[in-house]
Amino acid sequence: MIILGVILLVVGFLLGIPLLTTVGVVVLLIGVVLMIAGMAGRPVGGRRHYY
Repeated sequence: MIILGVILLVVGFLLGIPLLTTVGVVVLLIGVVLMIAGMAGRPVGGRRHYY
């Protein structure tokens, strides 16, 4: 999700589409939160790691 967020963020900046930039930031933040939760040992989605 982090990679997808970065891709959407870059495409949004390059094409000048604010919606893609916003979606990219949201997806990026969700990916970072899931990564931190997985690294802390919390099960995410029933698994120890979300990936």
